[in-house]
Amino acid sequence: MIELGRLRVHKVHEMDSPVPLLSQLPGTTADDMRRLLAWYDQPDEVTADPETSFMTFSVHSWVIEVDGQTILVDTCCGNHKDRLLPDVHQLDTDYLGNLRRAGFAPEDIDLVMCTHLHFDHVGWNTRLENGKWVPTFPNARYLFGKRDFEYFKADPAGEELHNQAFADSIVPVMEAGKAVLVDEDAAAFREIGDGVWLEPAFGHSPGCCTINAQADGPPALFWGDVIHHPVQLICHDLPFAFDADAAMASQTRKATMERAAEEHTLCFPAHFRRTSAGHVKRDGDAFRYEWIDRN
Repeated sequence: MIELGRLRVHKVHEMDSPVPLLSQLPGTTADDMRRLLAWYDQPDEVTADPETSFMTFSVHSWVIEVDGQTILVDTCCGNHKDRLLPDVHQLDTDYLGNLRRAGFAPEDIDLVMCTHLHFDHVGWNTRLENGKWVPTFPNARYLFGKRDFEYFKADPAGEELHNQAFADSIVPVMEAGKAVLVDEDAAAFREIGDGVWLEPAFGHSPGCCTINAQADGPPALFWGDVIHHPVQLICHDLPFAFDADAAMASQTRKATMERAAEEHTLCFPAHFRRTSAGHVKRDGDAFRYEWIDRN
């Protein structure tokens, strides 16, 4: 648990998912890996050779406690769901057990926020009950960004994996009357600058957002999928496999790193390993990441 003024932030892990690095970031070079290994030591994941390296995604949620509100950020992949991607098809993880071990029952969640509507950020929005998908967090309001909602509502070609998630993890929440569609710059709790709010971070998905939080303490940035892996702090301009608009995603990625380094923001990535939380630091013509010790 991490305290930042009136904020308390908890990490809830679902799974780790290793994939060949070059399948996600083609163009990564040996020089990029050399620079990465100077500050990122995960021998089961990265080597000096991009051909033998992996991107191991930690899939997890963040829980924010502030002023009596309990807010869940991104809801991972979910259990028992049909997915075209074999690694996440019909999962049976102990995510809800991990949530309880962090101190929260599903009924404790007041607000669910999704940085974007990709399959690995919306899955636990619903759970299977008597053959029907129902909201996992029965007392929560769910906030969905309008741009991503309208985009996936149209069942776009080439997005079949995410379209599956929209059908079983977004639509049932809407039908239950639990969801609110919001602009991508909306305040979610209290107000911008003192509370929790959205900020546009378009590129990875049409309506991708970051979530910002601050309450009488240092700023916190939940950047979702703006940056997936530490090597992207070195080669931010490489297209990532799942980016909808690679050029825009690259611009957003660089701007996010610049801001985080300049403002000394505590960052809460959606897919970094270890404690995940940390700070972006300048490193010559690129950036590096310093993890904090607490989880």
